[in-house]
Amino acid sequence: MDEEITIIDSSTRNEKIKNFVINNKKNIIIIFLIIFITLISYFSFNEIKERNKVKLGDQFNTITLNFETGSNKNITKKLINIIDKRNSTYSPLALYFLIDNDLIKDKDKTNQLFDILIEKTELETEIKNLIIYKKGLFNSDFVDENELIRLLNPIINSESIWKSHALYLVAEYFYSKNEKKKAKEFFNQILLTTNANKEIVLESEKRLKRDLRE
Repeated sequence: MDEEITIIDSSTRNEKIKNFVINNKKNIIIIFLIIFITLISYFSFNEIKERNKVKLGDQFNTITLNFETGSNKNITKKLINIIDKRNSTYSPLALYFLIDNDLIKDKDKTNQLFDILIEKTELETEIKNLIIYKKGLFNSDFVDENELIRLLNPIINSESIWKSHALYLVAEYFYSKNEKKKAKEFFNQILLTTNANKEIVLESEKRLKRDLRE
């Protein structure tokens, strides 16, 4: 008797499934098509993205190689174009190359390029923090203390691995201005930073013992 009931229940369940499929055939087909198209689009997008990255890498390598061999035609424009692509790998490299080789004389333009990376490019947190630090370093020779601290605050107020670098930059800035009390405050902050760079800690200790002793 139990076996007969089980067979009947199974048959009923199968019939319900069959009827459901028949009655919703159109919707089921649409759902499968959507899933299929979504998967195709996803893999196609990733493939296109990877191809564009390889292409951008080839462009960057060609530009820098031409620079090394003395062919500098339109190099600044080409590197800025790479920055405008907002690629997480080659856009930062392009900006570093421009700065390291002093290819842009306009400070405002350089800061605009920094902002493209910081505000509009999808980057890992610590890569973005490094770029923020580099922006602070770039500006440290011609901005006032409030602006420098404003630029570096996202790092100073975080637990970033670049925090000690930012603090050291500000500390040295104040020391160069002979504002020793402020400099000492930032050097001491470095000593209290849990993940501070060891070399920066040593340099801070030297500065405090040698130049900022009370």
